[in-house]
Amino acid sequence: MSRAATGGASGAGRAVAGEGGEARGERILVVATRSVHKLAELRQLLHLPATRLVSLDEVGVADEAPEDGGTFEENAVFKARFYAERTGLPTLADDSGLEVDALGGRPGVRTRRYAGERATDEENNVKLLEALRGLPPERRGARYRCVLALAEPGRAGAGRRGGASAPAVVIRRGAFEGRIASEPRGSGGFGYDPIFEPAWEPPGGRTVGQYTAAEKNRVSHRAAAARAMRRVLRARGY
Repeated sequence: MSRAATGGASGAGRAVAGEGGEARGERILVVATRSVHKLAELRQLLHLPATRLVSLDEVGVADEAPEDGGTFEENAVFKARFYAERTGLPTLADDSGLEVDALGGRPGVRTRRYAGERATDEENNVKLLEALRGLPPERRGARYRCVLALAEPGRAGAGRRGGASAPAVVIRRGAFEGRIASEPRGSGGFGYDPIFEPAWEPPGGRTVGQYTAAEKNRVSHRAAAARAMRRVLRARGY
């Protein structure tokens, strides 16, 4: 789907072609991700029947927004504006990750790249478990955090050098408290889910990797942020 096919900024996020059989005038919301897992999860969590959520690949965006901010919020806001400006469409971006108390909040913004720029989930999990080797459950406290940022072309935000305005951004947040397990359990979810025990589970209890998708979607950090953002989106006609 090209910018022209979706109407660009002037289309205010509404489809003008009959692509995929959607009704003329259906709203489109770009999700700033290439992850099929994250896109599917946000489609379920936001539940916006009148809006089609599409990935960066579906709108043909090859550019990559740098993720070099010092906080989840900085990264989410930058990505939302970056892709909204390139597509001319409303864009929802998230930055999320894991904070481990014993590591001073790391891996934090480097959650996905903890074991290296191209690290797999398994490699990240192995590195984290090694870093916490020998620590008792009470010293393995951790939390997932999620920041969702919505940028809409046409809604002016803070000014830039030269007088131009960046798209205004709405932010919503969510957190999910727990601890790092002593070993992986379960094959569900993704990321650090097989080694993350929710706070209400006893040490050695179920990890998020052992939760069903429905269970996870009721309690996760992204679910909390999405519920808050859903109210914003519905109020704006999505």
